[in-house]
Amino acid sequence: MEAYKQEFIEFMVESDVLKFGDFTLKSGRKSPFFMNAGAYVTGEQLHRLGLYYARAIHDSFGLDFDVVFGPAYKGIPLSVVTVMGLAELYGKQARYCSNRKEEKDHGDAGILLGSALADGDRVVMVEDVTTSGKSIDETHPVLMAQAQVEVVGLMVSLNRLEVGKGGQKCALDEVGERYGFPTASIVDMAEVTEHLHGRPCQGRVVIDDATKAALDAYYAQYGAR
Repeated sequence: MEAYKQEFIEFMVESDVLKFGDFTLKSGRKSPFFMNAGAYVTGEQLHRLGLYYARAIHDSFGLDFDVVFGPAYKGIPLSVVTVMGLAELYGKQARYCSNRKEEKDHGDAGILLGSALADGDRVVMVEDVTTSGKSIDETHPVLMAQAQVEVVGLMVSLNRLEVGKGGQKCALDEVGERYGFPTASIVDMAEVTEHLHGRPCQGRVVIDDATKAALDAYYAQYGAR
């Protein structure tokens, strides 16, 4: 595993973004872990987050694109910090774009925030995590209705590696197949478990043997095949 991925895993724990315990997800599933990208709140955290996204996008999709698109609401700051990270690491001048939940009819009117989209634009989408693919199902038609753009790929910070709607593949893979573009994550839960099991982080072991057993049981039931 690359060093920056190991750093990112510990960064999620340090930032209180990735937690282990007993959680009930929106889907109703009982999960031994929970990820909340809304916990990145400081300037330093957001700066680092943008650099991690930029590195992962570079490694997975290259730099031949024009726009970073983040679905509202959590994708809005993600798209902003990612274009900043791309500029800092690679001198890449990408534009940021996000959608509004409700179209604005005055002033800066329209459904988009940030850059307008033009025919021929190549777009990378960014999200925090894809559990069911619902947010992409909602925003992909909005994105494609603005111009004849090409989606180069979707980057999420964490792939939960859980089955999607089809009950076999993980939701992230399902999204890629449904819309015909590649998908990737900075890290996935298999990498998280491998790196953190039995290893101190922030002065404590966050995945001890009991937590590892709970994760194994969860993925025996909900893991993608």
